[in-house]
Amino acid sequence: MSEPADFWEHHHRARRIGSERANPLLVETAGPLTPGAALDLGCGAGGDALWLARRGWRVTAVDIAPTAVERVRSRAREFGLGARVVAERHDLAASFPAGAFDLISAQYLHTPFALPRSRVLRTAARALRPGGLLLVVDHGSVAPWSWEQDGRFPAPDEVAAGLALDPQRYAVVRADAPRREATGPGGEVAVVTDHVVLVRRTEGSGR
Repeated sequence: MSEPADFWEHHHRARRIGSERANPLLVETAGPLTPGAALDLGCGAGGDALWLARRGWRVTAVDIAPTAVERVRSRAREFGLGARVVAERHDLAASFPAGAFDLISAQYLHTPFALPRSRVLRTAARALRPGGLLLVVDHGSVAPWSWEQDGRFPAPDEVAAGLALDPQRYAVVRADAPRREATGPGGEVAVVTDHVVLVRRTEGSGR
């Protein structure tokens, strides 16, 4: 495997399998939506994918780490959601899942390795169906338990501008930096800032 794949494979192998939690900004955004086809970029432990599937979404969950992908498949089967969750391994710097989606979620798509993030997110936006949403949630501050303690995270308006999307085809409907109380893997509690960008593909737009 590549160095990035080895890094994330080690990261996921070291994690204890437990009760996965959905990211709160995904819950806030997707809760009112009519279920359709969803794509979870960097699915990790699978909490978001499983949460969506339980609510009727058909989910494609992707990650660079084989352990993460297999765990999502296994957990989906365990919870009777195997028909609603497809898990695929992708290095998003090199490949992107096929299909068209009503919701694409990129939660904390940070890595210590080179990643053409704007290109990946632009590709994601182009995979939206008309009316579909791309939700990008980044770290805006460093939590005590984070693997990345020295990061500089671009502001939401920088992320949105970096996508360079055609304003006739896409609308940025949210770009802000909410704060929330978060709980780490060891039970630690801290107030963190998220950087949120929400993009809608407008009805009837081309690619």
